[in-house]
Amino acid sequence: MPGLSVRLLGSLTISRNGVPVALPASRKLRALLVYLALAPHPVGRSRLCELFWDVPNDPRGELRWCLSKLRGVLDAPERRRVSTQGDMVALDLNGCLVDALEISRATAQGIGTLDVERLRALAGLFAGDLLDGLELERSPLFNSWLIAQRRRFNSCHAAVLEQLVENLPPDCDETIGHLDRWVELAPFDGRAHVTLLASMVRRGEIGAAEQHLAATELLFRSEQLDFAPLRAAWRAIRDEGASASEQRQPALLPALSQLVATANEAGPVEPSHASLAVMPFTEESGARGGLADGLTHDIITRLAKLRDFFVIARGSVFALAEKAIAPEEAGRKLNVDYVATGTVRDLAGRVIVGVELVEVRTARIVWAETFERRPDDIFAVLDDIGDSIVSSISAEIETVERNRAMLKAPNSLNAWEAYHRGLWHMYRFTQAENEQARHFFARALQLDPTFARAYAGLSFTHWQNAFQRWGDRDRESALAFESAGHSLLVDDHNPAAHWAMGRALWLRGAQDGSLVELQRAVDLSPNFALGHYALSFVHSQSGDPRAAIGSSDHSRHLSPFDPLLFGMLGARAMAHVRLGQFEEAAEWALKAAARPNAHAIILAIAAHCLALAGRLDEARGFAAAIRKALPHYSSEDFIGTFRFEPNAEALFRQGARRIGLG
Repeated sequence: MPGLSVRLLGSLTISRNGVPVALPASRKLRALLVYLALAPHPVGRSRLCELFWDVPNDPRGELRWCLSKLRGVLDAPERRRVSTQGDMVALDLNGCLVDALEISRATAQGIGTLDVERLRALAGLFAGDLLDGLELERSPLFNSWLIAQRRRFNSCHAAVLEQLVENLPPDCDETIGHLDRWVELAPFDGRAHVTLLASMVRRGEIGAAEQHLAATELLFRSEQLDFAPLRAAWRAIRDEGASASEQRQPALLPALSQLVATANEAGPVEPSHASLAVMPFTEESGARGGLADGLTHDIITRLAKLRDFFVIARGSVFALAEKAIAPEEAGRKLNVDYVATGTVRDLAGRVIVGVELVEVRTARIVWAETFERRPDDIFAVLDDIGDSIVSSISAEIETVERNRAMLKAPNSLNAWEAYHRGLWHMYRFTQAENEQARHFFARALQLDPTFARAYAGLSFTHWQNAFQRWGDRDRESALAFESAGHSLLVDDHNPAAHWAMGRALWLRGAQDGSLVELQRAVDLSPNFALGHYALSFVHSQSGDPRAAIGSSDHSRHLSPFDPLLFGMLGARAMAHVRLGQFEEAAEWALKAAARPNAHAIILAIAAHCLALAGRLDEARGFAAAIRKALPHYSSEDFIGTFRFEPNAEALFRQGARRIGLG
């Protein structure tokens, strides 16, 4: 056991070596301790004064008093826990047992990855609400923060209980206890009710199950929620139990996950696709209709245009927000996979927007970021922040879905999962992985022939085969074009479909048509980073090099950690060559080649750009690496891969001659 233990859930308690430490009676001191313990970064004194003291005579003096008392509680002769560097305040709780931090770390790791013993230990940490029973008068900012944190930890508690119920033997006393508590914490979660009803049937408690169902129906109707799916699931459970009883055999219920899916079919969300609700962002003043509402509406609209996943309509999320329903609970009511929440602060000279993306089932925060801009032009600022938020949410969801799909057996994947499994392989950029990606995209289309993005992914694998010369270029180009055409036929408003067609047309030498399709992709969704990158790629060779640089920069701004980042950087390098800016080209090419998944053609771009910049030793190093990977590779292969205009082609040939890559 660590020397210092801090319990924030339930009544606040601190112990050192198992002996309770007496705390001052001050409520604000306790609130300050909890806020600093959960703060991810040091907090400014002015912010703390703003949170805890509305109009005191000397807020900084009161803060100093609280900090001095905290030192007396937390500090030891060999270790100072309260840090005050300049105007910033922080707690150093490394090496301490802090229940709330243990839970936060577990949710960041993923509740679904934990074993039973770890889950039991976490469940034991939930002794009550965060700072149970403590409220501060005339501290609305802190109280809003505390309510949000309590909701977050309640959602974590529900996720832990759900995993315990899944992993423990069914219907043992421990499982039933966790199941009852799960239903209590998440009264509108269809999964919890279906699991409880199934457990009651297995134990022969049909009458009790009917009573629970009736009470739950009244609860759902009081909140104007559709109860029909849960009733249908109950009929399936009851009939299966009766059938098994007649045969004098144990009740063989269908897989609970299947029943849960039945119970959660209500609403506009299809369970085979990822789904998202963007809850109305809040302003610190609590006012509605201002910057926060406008930004929320804009983000919902932009995410819907991406067509990557199902986005709940504005009316539904705003209606739930009017009822003061917590975001995590709203996510369960709406049966979505992810919920995005945010806050907007409009300070003198700054607009600060904080965003969190939460996986509803596990209550895990999968992404959080703070955006800060100077409001020189408030509409331009909100547009820029909206771009960043939308692109980040899309990229993070795609990453989570890809990683989840990789953990499932290939023969158990649905179309959505097979598509993301294909993306995982596609972004490795090797011939073997590209073939794996093609297989999974084809599998997704077998399961769902109307999946436009899967056709676009399939087109990209054929494009790679042609571009990297892993197959017959003419044949693979034709297949890339055919798959892109299917994508457009399925969904002409999907930006990925136009992106795939634009790239396929580039392979066929139809640059004008390529640019039209790629422009259509970004017109449909201005936040589609890959569309901007593809525009940069085409312009960098024989279009407008300055437009190529602008599109490259914009694609990286939208998706700074994109798997195709090496291509974004490489396109900019080629554009600088066409402008005669060889040193700039070399620097951008080096950044492209440094990406861990950069392939041989990116190394060739680096070799040619460095040679043109006169950095021959570095260029020869890349040329040697290329020859090692591809013994017969030459500048003719490099030139033949792209569609350079004559002047650019002559420049790259000149660079190849300097380093003997002829």
